[in-house]
Amino acid sequence: MYRKMVSLLAIVIGAVQVCNAVEGIDKKRVTCAIEDVRIGGYLGEKMSACFNNNVKATDGSYLAAIFKQHDGTHDWRSEFWGKWMHSCVPAYRYTRDEALKNNIDGSVKLLISAQREDGYIGNYKDNCHLQSWDIWGRKYTILGLTHYYDLTGDKNVLTAACRVADQLMTEVGPCATGRIHTIGMHHGMASCSVLEPVVLLYKRTQDKKYLDFAKHIANAMEMFEDSPKLVSKALAGVPVAERFPHPDPWWSWKNGIKAYEMMSCYQGLLELYQVTDNVLYLQAVEATAKNIIDDEINVAGSGAAFECWYHGKRFETAPAYHMMETCVTTTWMRLCETLLRLTGKAIYADQLEKTIYNAYLATLARDCSTFSKYCPLGGTRSRGNDQCGMTINCCVANGPRGFVALMESLLMADKDGVMVNIYHASKASILVPSTQARVTIEQETDYPRNNRVTLHITPAKESVFALRLRIPAWSARTSVTVNDMDVSGSMAGSYLVLRRTWKPGDVVKMEFDFSGRIEAKNEHFALFRGPIVLARDTRFSDGSVDQPAEMPPLGKPVEIKPVTCDNKDIWLAFTVMLKTGTDPEAEEMKQHPVHFCDYASAGNTWKSDSLYRTWFRNPMNMMARPYVSYDVPGN
Repeated sequence: MYRKMVSLLAIVIGAVQVCNAVEGIDKKRVTCAIEDVRIGGYLGEKMSACFNNNVKATDGSYLAAIFKQHDGTHDWRSEFWGKWMHSCVPAYRYTRDEALKNNIDGSVKLLISAQREDGYIGNYKDNCHLQSWDIWGRKYTILGLTHYYDLTGDKNVLTAACRVADQLMTEVGPCATGRIHTIGMHHGMASCSVLEPVVLLYKRTQDKKYLDFAKHIANAMEMFEDSPKLVSKALAGVPVAERFPHPDPWWSWKNGIKAYEMMSCYQGLLELYQVTDNVLYLQAVEATAKNIIDDEINVAGSGAAFECWYHGKRFETAPAYHMMETCVTTTWMRLCETLLRLTGKAIYADQLEKTIYNAYLATLARDCSTFSKYCPLGGTRSRGNDQCGMTINCCVANGPRGFVALMESLLMADKDGVMVNIYHASKASILVPSTQARVTIEQETDYPRNNRVTLHITPAKESVFALRLRIPAWSARTSVTVNDMDVSGSMAGSYLVLRRTWKPGDVVKMEFDFSGRIEAKNEHFALFRGPIVLARDTRFSDGSVDQPAEMPPLGKPVEIKPVTCDNKDIWLAFTVMLKTGTDPEAEEMKQHPVHFCDYASAGNTWKSDSLYRTWFRNPMNMMARPYVSYDVPGN
């Protein structure tokens, strides 16, 4: 099967254009412009704090100054500026903060002044070019310059970005002797991820040499014995955790299961699909995303340990070192955002919601000034060490990008109408291509504290279009009304399509099923309410968070009662009636209220005073059934 797939790919990868025949694909589906979005409620508070205390507070010139130095041999300092630009440009679009704009402008000026005559912008020694993270850093430099060009239209900046790519082509391009997939880290995926900005340059310049370079990179990822083979392995059903043997050494070219770099390459393939119509690229990314959802993404909406795929969903009840790197979390959000835009499939919006409200919010410091580097499902978390001799690390630089994914995925529009993907207090407008009229949708809600959302629909003019409302996969029963008239046909895990003549003043009301739910695995269970996964936290002072607890009956709703909490650092608090401990004669073995909070709030002091736990051990009952070891996969 795998050899047949490789043979097929040899014919089509990068060589011909394939007719776009994938159902539901709309490459002209658009996201909201950042300027047209306003986020309120809890997410809005956190996002504004992040923009003020992290993005704006970061000295862009400090990040750009390293390009004046050329002493690097193996570090990744050159990624930090481009990552910062990935969030600070959208933050400026959102806030129009002139101090932030001045910060950005100064950093860009300094960066371009460091460009060498041959076009190189980097920090590596001349005799160390292409080693380790050199191309990876150039990727982020081109991305950062492209973001600035899109903001300002400054053609000198676009020229600088093109010159970086042109110089790289002399080293690993179609006419060069170097093979890009053999260079750098993680089976060449770190280097090959430059595919994304190369395609972006082609889109902005229409210069065919960039399209040729992009196809060359895609070929290099696939056509050689030592290629990562991201397309053929995906289409052959090879799990992401089994793409290559267990690596030794771990941090090396040999490691081909690194989550962040792999998803970055798939992001590039999605960009290439949009300009070539080669559906194999899209199919490979969707097949990989399905495997990640089915086999890696845990209850909090992220995955990976020691930054690599490891069949994490199977083993998520067990503690693991370095779980859920923030770079993995934000890159997963970005991949889902792009797949949602291209396919219109509700599963990607469901994944975004799950990650935003759980894993992503959990990465934030309480004042949103920084981000944790890893985010386990129990224990503690922390910012993590600074890297490369600088006062920053990869996750702190990458973290704010998650809020950009939120803004860009809130609403989308296609030729037929508007999609509402994420529910939260907000106001956003978007142009509907079929009517060439803008539609503004204001969400009046305290979701996900409660289960009701009111949508105020305001088209610029009375017009016919489809309003697509995401019905979350977890909501078994969802009620919808339009101007107080019931609407039928909602189905969990899909979009409810409301096609009618919409006029200013129309109101849609939605009520979701917030019945408490249980997921059981490996003799453990986790609790959910709406999109939120619950956790115990020592700040409630109601017993050890590591206590076993008798699992409520599977398949039946669990009463999860919202309660007030005096601790201002805890967003959502609940009680659940449980039996805890293992002594049937103890008082605690009678049902009693046990306190929980939302996973994102759990442990957010980043100290031992807020130890937390998400999965709870269900005690064995030898009278009920024979003992079966829960440590053996498959039992």
